[in-house]
Amino acid sequence: MGRYLVEPFDHSDRYATERYQGAEGRNWWRCDPTLQLLMRRRLGDGYAWAEPHLDRLGALMGGLVARSAEETDRNPPRLEKYDKWGRDVSQVVMPPSFHAARDALMADNFTSPAFAEQARAHGADPAALGAAWTYLLDQADIGMGCALGTGGDMVVSLAEKHAPADVRDRVREIFANGFYSGEAAQMFTERTGGSDLAALETAATPAGDAWLLTGLKWFASNANGSAFVVLARLPEGAVAPFLVLWERRDGSRNGVRIRRLKDKLGTRSVASAEVEFTGAEAFLLAGPGSGSGSGLGTMMKLTNASRLGVAMMGVGVARRALVESICYAAAREAFGRPLIEQPLTRRKLGELIVEVEAAQAMVFDGHTGPRLRLGPALIKLRASRLGVTAASDAIEVHGGNGYIEQWPVARLLRDAQVNPIWEGGDNILCLDVRRAMEKEQAHLPFLAHLRTLATSDLVRTRIEDLAKAVEAWSSLDRATAEARLYPLAQFMADVYAAALLEDQAGWGLDDDRKALVARLYAETHLTDPGPLRGLDRPATDPFDTLLAGAVTL
Repeated sequence: MGRYLVEPFDHSDRYATERYQGAEGRNWWRCDPTLQLLMRRRLGDGYAWAEPHLDRLGALMGGLVARSAEETDRNPPRLEKYDKWGRDVSQVVMPPSFHAARDALMADNFTSPAFAEQARAHGADPAALGAAWTYLLDQADIGMGCALGTGGDMVVSLAEKHAPADVRDRVREIFANGFYSGEAAQMFTERTGGSDLAALETAATPAGDAWLLTGLKWFASNANGSAFVVLARLPEGAVAPFLVLWERRDGSRNGVRIRRLKDKLGTRSVASAEVEFTGAEAFLLAGPGSGSGSGLGTMMKLTNASRLGVAMMGVGVARRALVESICYAAAREAFGRPLIEQPLTRRKLGELIVEVEAAQAMVFDGHTGPRLRLGPALIKLRASRLGVTAASDAIEVHGGNGYIEQWPVARLLRDAQVNPIWEGGDNILCLDVRRAMEKEQAHLPFLAHLRTLATSDLVRTRIEDLAKAVEAWSSLDRATAEARLYPLAQFMADVYAAALLEDQAGWGLDDDRKALVARLYAETHLTDPGPLRGLDRPATDPFDTLLAGAVTL
């Protein structure tokens, strides 16, 4: 057994630990047929050019980035509050493992303008490749995904539209290598809560063409970033977004102070902190008339992009949990045979495969499909929650080992738990669904999209049932309607995923396997199991077919 000492009782093959290779060390592109299918479809003629890049990326994510994530989790960022003269420097010190992973990712950044230009020149969709990049990264470390991607698009978009010319040029310089290169941050949440803007206390006072911010943000992820979007209250009482940079225009230190880093359950690779603004120079990200709220409206639209990013984190965790579970079940023996050959384990893994592919279909549709107003809320609602349940399932598959921090799935569960919170919890997402339906009639293009995707009578019928459900919901009194938003949103997500899977089954790229996934998903989510809860259904075991198209070991 190589360099490991062999204990006197280690006579059984059950102790041949070299058989227990998990996801780390594998090429995550090569072992993911579902991602390959999506890229063949989304990239078309550009797939041949993109495939070597994706292969290289799969090795990087499953190798250096995955290893670094474990090391950073054990040695998280630390705060150097004061320098040797007692001056407040509020410097976040990131561990060497974080820098090693970040440098490698930036050297192979699919989201950079240069890479996007190459992709377009070779007929490949940069949006699809960027989605694949973040999908693979989030399997390794959603904390790194947050550290690189939190609000970069929001900072750049709002600065381009509203910031003074010299400040806009500085933002362009910071994000010259793409949204993921500048380490941005969104600072919204205060001690009074994150979603209740009426309770926000951070205040802004005018100072020429700039503003000065004073207040405290209770949860500020990526506190070591270079550019922040901060919500503050204008003198007349309206809430608006502001741009804050780490340095003032004159190059001096800005009035940004980090009180302490948060001691978090997970995502330790992103430095979350309590951040105090003490007369910090800021720039209003709103249109003419400071109380117009135009910047806030734009920011809320960009928040939907952030929700899709969090949804990608959820499905990334779920995919990693699935791979770890399959790897372990294939190697671990109990009762005389591998776990993966035992009926109850096959049931659990088979169901997890179907759920992960359904969420994957939703997330990639959100990133590369039509821009549906209802999409981000529904996709995040489903994918972020799946990350938690999939990680929990992975721990159960691993048994006691899954509960031990030396194994990777304990971290997955700790990390996954933040996704239902980031960018709005389930209740906030449901309220956004209501807002979109009432103010924008957003359910109409959503239903129209589903009708173009569905192929079976079952899913087509459920789409029409959903239309009737929306109509019935709209006639309820206000309180009752709000209380029933959650089951309505879940119904929407169920039908959305089922329709997307049926559409994928029609691509003809996987020998009808996706049709099996679509049928199993619809049977689980859209049919009545009957009085015997499905026990009277014909005995079939589709697991081998599901496994062959889900993970290549």
